[in-house]
Amino acid sequence: AGMHTTRLKLSAHSLPTMNATVMRSVRVPVALSGVGVRTHQVGQACTLRAANKRSAGARARQPMRVSAVMSPAAPVSTPQPSSAGEVDLSAKPPFTLADLKNAIPAELYKRKAGYSMFFLARDVAIVFGLAAAAQAINQWWVWPAYWLAQGTMFWALFVVGHDCGHGSFSSNKKLNDFVGNLTHSSILVPYHGWRISHRTHHANHAHVENDESWYPTTESRFKSLDASTLLGRHSLLSMFAYPFYLMSRSPGKSGSHFDPNCELFSKSEAKLIKTSNKFFAGMLAILAACTYFLGPLAVLKLYVVPYWVNVVWLDVVTYLHHHGPQNEEDKVPWYRGEEWSYLRGGLSTLDRDYGIFNKIHHDIGTHVVHHLLPQIPHYNLPAATEACKPVMGPYYREPEPCKGLFPFHLIEPLKRSIAQDHYVSDTGDIVYYQQDPKHWDTIKTKLAGKA
Repeated sequence: AGMHTTRLKLSAHSLPTMNATVMRSVRVPVALSGVGVRTHQVGQACTLRAANKRSAGARARQPMRVSAVMSPAAPVSTPQPSSAGEVDLSAKPPFTLADLKNAIPAELYKRKAGYSMFFLARDVAIVFGLAAAAQAINQWWVWPAYWLAQGTMFWALFVVGHDCGHGSFSSNKKLNDFVGNLTHSSILVPYHGWRISHRTHHANHAHVENDESWYPTTESRFKSLDASTLLGRHSLLSMFAYPFYLMSRSPGKSGSHFDPNCELFSKSEAKLIKTSNKFFAGMLAILAACTYFLGPLAVLKLYVVPYWVNVVWLDVVTYLHHHGPQNEEDKVPWYRGEEWSYLRGGLSTLDRDYGIFNKIHHDIGTHVVHHLLPQIPHYNLPAATEACKPVMGPYYREPEPCKGLFPFHLIEPLKRSIAQDHYVSDTGDIVYYQQDPKHWDTIKTKLAGKA
């Protein structure tokens, strides 16, 4: 069907009062039964609830605590075209989660432990092979290439552990948790702490208050942030934020992924957090031993620099899953209260084409179907996505194809989103990112105040 073009227009009334109708003009391909796909324009306006009708905080849903996804959403009516030929992609979709499940062939849900172990063995072999080769050659011109390659492979190991956390690695939970602890501790991630917080993220995706990672900052909180937090959250420095997130979560939330008593975890999960902390401590001991026998410079070159490349990979990819549509005029909705649903939240995520890296990092860019049906193994996600596209229709944002081996086309939406996506309104059940035009002036002022 090819790429679709999206044009969005937000009225001035989408600012804090939220007492207005927001129109979004969208040019989309619409699947027509029996006659293929052609470009069409359909439409609908959606009215945002005003804050004076009810307190968003009082009506906000509590974060879901689930280990698996989830009962299908109730059927909803198809958005009707308006005379202007416009459709609102934040409206309730004309299909259910069950429709998406049923569109996917049964074999794509099957988890193959042997196949997953193959990918794990391949990644581990490449990691050790790269390290051995770089150390043996030990020339200045080798190390930059090694850092980029090894950092990418560390990120691939994270994705293996990610699949373990979702149970898509195999049907054996003990195997999943063992492999997850090994892979994640090897790159200094507490597996169970991350797994449980990531479960919360999936269960509450695109909910302004209840989402766990990369959720938007509200306007009032944004204005109260100090300069260091603004830089850490709303600049390119945020692409180095992951270790700090593990230690202290994101602005507005408290606790640590290492703390068994953190509000993220139930009492029954405290033992699991302690188990992952032991794996983490074991990796620190291995690094200490390597530093003693090989020297700190060798560990810096072999492990520390690739670790930070892996962090950038992780932050860039996960940020782009939820921010920066390729079309500059497109806006991704965030929800509160009764407007939020599991299905609508999942449809707010974005697929990306990472070129040569798609298979290296296990198709993590195939994200929409993964967010809705995370039990599908990574090696089946591309086929599952193709099966779901006719059902999702215009609600699926087709990723821009990578024009070469490397995904340079993603630099522009990343920079644009970081520069423009600063906060959402404190009120309203369907909201969009807004820009603070004085963002950098505010940071400079706050820094000067500290001095």
